[in-house]
Amino acid sequence: MRYVESVAGIDEALPAMQELASRIWAPTSRHHPGQLAWSARYALPADLDHGPVALFRDPAGPVVAWAWAEAPDWLELCVDPAHSEVAAEAARWFLGLGAKGPVRTMVLETEAHVLAGLAEEGFEVEEQPWFTHHSLDLGSLPPAADLPGYSFRAVAPGEAEDRAACHRAAWAPPGGSSRVSGAAYQRLMATPPYRPDLDWVAVDGAGAMVASCLVWLDDRTGVALVEPVGCHPDHRGRGLAAAVSLSALRAARDLGGRTGLVCPRGDDGYPGPQRLYQAMGFVPGPRTLTLRRDA
Repeated sequence: MRYVESVAGIDEALPAMQELASRIWAPTSRHHPGQLAWSARYALPADLDHGPVALFRDPAGPVVAWAWAEAPDWLELCVDPAHSEVAAEAARWFLGLGAKGPVRTMVLETEAHVLAGLAEEGFEVEEQPWFTHHSLDLGSLPPAADLPGYSFRAVAPGEAEDRAACHRAAWAPPGGSSRVSGAAYQRLMATPPYRPDLDWVAVDGAGAMVASCLVWLDDRTGVALVEPVGCHPDHRGRGLAAAVSLSALRAARDLGGRTGLVCPRGDDGYPGPQRLYQAMGFVPGPRTLTLRRDA
């Protein structure tokens, strides 16, 4: 079959990328519409190194694969299993952009059709930190913990600055910075499938946001992705990350969500988040693989 290829910027291509990810989603597939929204919009365009997206359509019109140069040396690839032959073609498009050094990508170990196409183009598995997809039946959420001194609520539409500051406090390394600015978060809040009623924070007695959890609900599949969760260093060790996550997942369940999904590190280098989610009832599933191809 001859595929029709078009190239666009990430802002233009994002809805089609999300539609394909949702249409083919299964526990064995890596991409979720919310994960794509976060990756595309967590910072302002000037602070990101995003490259173009190639969209591959069959002659009837639907997008059956896309390849995104998320960075000059990083490929994001999504392929409909019913059109597995386009995986190698999409990888060739990315390689044709002419990166000067090694390039990498990440695939779920269950995406055999993508792995086969990447192998055809010379990609090989490389030992790197990996992530494990965890799932949870939202009908069996555990009860919320009682944490005196804190309350939990959804973010209001006009709170982008405070919400971004809460994220930065949790994620900026000592002496470092985060690209999640108020302006970037405002842009994120305008990106489907973002919903303020699924963006939850823990608030201390003074009214300050000290922990947060953003959940992305895909109405088509009922899958609610947790991405990301964070807690201010001064408030860690009190169960806030789990409590705010359960609050957001409970809201997703009330809006029709059926399955919770979270993708923490699975290797021994950073085990804390995985332990947290498994204690909440998340069950580990397939893991990611990083693949590399030298220039």
